[in-house]
Amino acid sequence: MTRSRWMAAAAFGTLMLAAAPAFAQQAAPATAEAAAPQSQSQPRGLSLKDLAMMERVSEPRVSPDGRQIVYAVRTTDWDGNKGVNGLWLADLNGGEPRRLAISEGGASGARWAPDGGAIYFLSSRGGSNQVWRTDAAGMAAAQVTTLPFDVSGFRIAPDGKSLVLAVSVFVDCDTLACTKTRLDERGKSTIQSYDRLPLRDFDHWVDTRRTHLFVQPLNGSGLGGGEPRDLLAGLDADVSAGDSSFDISPDGRNLVYGTQTQGAGEPFTSNSDVFRVALDGGTPVNLTEANKGSDGNPVFSPNGRQLAWLSAPRENVGGDQAAVWVADADGSSARKLTDWDRGAGGLQWRTDGRSLLVSAADEGQNRLFSVDARNGRVTPLTGTGAAGSYEEVAGVLAYAHESFVAPAQIFVHANGEPRQISRQNAEVLAQLDLPKGEAFTFAGWNDEPVQGWVFKPAGAVEGRRYPAVYLIHGGPKSPWTESFSYRWNPQTYTAAGYAVVMINFHGSPGYGQAFTDAINDHWGDRPLEDLEKGWAAALGSNPWIDGDRACALGASYGGYMVNMIAGKWNGPWRCLVNHAGVFDVPQLMNAMDIGNFIWEFGGPSWERKDVYDAFNPETYAGDWNKPMLVLHGSKDFRVPMEQGLATFSALQRQGVPSRFVHVPDENHWVLKPRTWVDWQQEILDWVGRYTAAE
Repeated sequence: MTRSRWMAAAAFGTLMLAAAPAFAQQAAPATAEAAAPQSQSQPRGLSLKDLAMMERVSEPRVSPDGRQIVYAVRTTDWDGNKGVNGLWLADLNGGEPRRLAISEGGASGARWAPDGGAIYFLSSRGGSNQVWRTDAAGMAAAQVTTLPFDVSGFRIAPDGKSLVLAVSVFVDCDTLACTKTRLDERGKSTIQSYDRLPLRDFDHWVDTRRTHLFVQPLNGSGLGGGEPRDLLAGLDADVSAGDSSFDISPDGRNLVYGTQTQGAGEPFTSNSDVFRVALDGGTPVNLTEANKGSDGNPVFSPNGRQLAWLSAPRENVGGDQAAVWVADADGSSARKLTDWDRGAGGLQWRTDGRSLLVSAADEGQNRLFSVDARNGRVTPLTGTGAAGSYEEVAGVLAYAHESFVAPAQIFVHANGEPRQISRQNAEVLAQLDLPKGEAFTFAGWNDEPVQGWVFKPAGAVEGRRYPAVYLIHGGPKSPWTESFSYRWNPQTYTAAGYAVVMINFHGSPGYGQAFTDAINDHWGDRPLEDLEKGWAAALGSNPWIDGDRACALGASYGGYMVNMIAGKWNGPWRCLVNHAGVFDVPQLMNAMDIGNFIWEFGGPSWERKDVYDAFNPETYAGDWNKPMLVLHGSKDFRVPMEQGLATFSALQRQGVPSRFVHVPDENHWVLKPRTWVDWQQEILDWVGRYTAAE
C-alpha cells in the first residue's frame, strides 16, 4: 500500500482548477501564454468532449546535457473509456517534438540515465507496472525489473549502476516471493481482517502492505542484475512513491526519505519525519524527530554537502504552511531557511546549488519561486497562472504551466526568457472562445479582503443578461487557482451560456496562514459569510448577471457547503448541485479514510458535539426546499457514498425535487473520460432545467 500523508488534509475533495506563464517583474513575451493560433471559423465554447479528449502534458525531464526534454502526455482512448500515457521528446536546439515509439505500450515516469544515453520509464505492458529502458531515440524498450508485483516509483543512482524502487511489501516478509505468496493466498478468500486503521485508502481496501524502498543492481547493459534489497527491511514504515518522497545523494552512498511516524497511533497524527539510510545497508536515522508536525520532501544539494526539506511546525493542523529547512548532509546544524507567509511545495535544488525551487499557491495563482539558499529570500519566477511539475538540469529550467484559457504546456526558462516547447491541443484551441476570468476583491468575514473571479459566457453579447453558476471549491483548503481543470472547468459552463462566479473563501491557501486557519472550528459560518458577500459583490459589479436565474454547485467540501446553503441561505438559488458532499459531519469524520481529519473540528465528535452540531448540514435539513442534484461514486472512501444517499433521502422525504446520480465505478473524482462527460452532462441538464428563461 502506498499512502502519502504529507499534508494529507489538503487532499480532501481537491477541486483544483489548474494554468502558460507570464514571468514576474517583466513584460510577458508573446510565447509566454501558449496562445492558440487564430481560426478562420467562428469560435465556439469548450464542449465536455473537447475537454475530455484534450492531451494532458506534464513531467518535463531535462537531459543531463540540457539539450533535450522528455515529457509525459496523457491521451484519451474514448472507446476504451480510459487515459493512455505516453512520452514525447523535444530537442531544445530546434525541430518539432515527437512522440516516442515506445509509448505504444504505455509509458510514464520517465528519467534520464546519468550519461544521457538512455531513458528509464514505468510501463505495465508486461502485465504489471515495471521499470523499462530505451535509448535516447525511444524506438525499442527493454524490461529492467521483473518483480512479482508493481513498482510504483523509482530513482536512478548517480553512477547509473543501480535503481531505488518503491515497492509495497508485507513488513514481516523477508523476500519478495513471500509477499507474492501471501497475496496469492489472500486472493482465495473474500474475508479481510484488520487489527488497526487504516482500513481504506481513497478508493480501495488496504491489504496491510507498506511501501518500502529497494536497491535494484543494474548490469552492464543497464538492466536488472540481481535481487533487489530492502533498505527498510522489517520497519513498519510507509514511503510514498512520489517525486518528492525520497532522494539519493550525489555520491550514491545515502538515501533520504520521508515517512509517517510509525506505530498504532499513525492514522491519527500528521507527524512525519525525514530519515537517512546508507544504500549499502544499515539502520535508518531520524533527522527531524524534534518536530511534531509534517516533515518531508528531502533533497540533497548538487554537491552533496547540504540537505533541504519542507517542515510544517504544527501537528494535526490542516493547511499548515511548510517552511524550507536546510542542514548539513547528515542532518546536523539544521536551520529554518524561510520565514514566508506561503506554504512551499515541490522542493528542488537549482543546478548551481545557490538556491532552491518551490511552488506555492499565491493569491489565486500557483507560482514557481526561487529561494536563496543563504538568506531565504524568495523571488517569484512566474506570474499569473499555475506552475505544475518542473526540473532544472545544466542551467535549463523546464516546467509545465497553464491558465484559465490554456491547458498545460511545457516551457523552458533559459537566458532570462520563457520559451514554449510543447504544442498539444493547438488545433482544438484555435476553434475555441475561452473567456478570461475577471478577478475581483471584496470585504469578507471580519472585513478582510477575499478574492474571486467572474467569467462571461462564451460569445457574450453586450446588453444581454445571463444566468449564472456559483462554483464552490473543495478541500476546504484547496483553493481555486488560475489554471485549467479537468474536473471542474469554468469554461464548460461559459460554453453553455452561463456566467461563472468562483470565490476563495477563508480557509483557502495562498493568502497567508491566518487566512487559512480562519476556517478551523468554523467550517459552516465564515466561508458561508464570504460566499454570501462574494455573490453580492459579483452581482453588484456585473449587472449583466441575472441573479434570479442562478444555481450553486460544489463537490466534497463544496458539496458540504451546498448542503449548508440549502438550510441557511437558500433564497437566491433556482437549484443546487452536490457531488460527493457531506450530510452528517460526525459520521464522516469517523468513517473517512483520513483518520486525523477530525482536527478540522478541534477533536472527535463526542468531545466537541456542540461544534459539530452547529456546522452539520443534517442540523438544518428540515429547512431544505431548493431542487438538488446529488451525485456520488461507490468507490468514494474520502466522503463515503452514504453521505450522498442520506442527502437524497432527506430531500425525498420532504418532497423536495431531487435526483440521485450513482457512479458505481468511480471514486471521489470521476476519472474515466466518457463517464466524466455523462456526469457533467447530468449537471448541465439539471442546471439548464431550472435556469431556463420563463
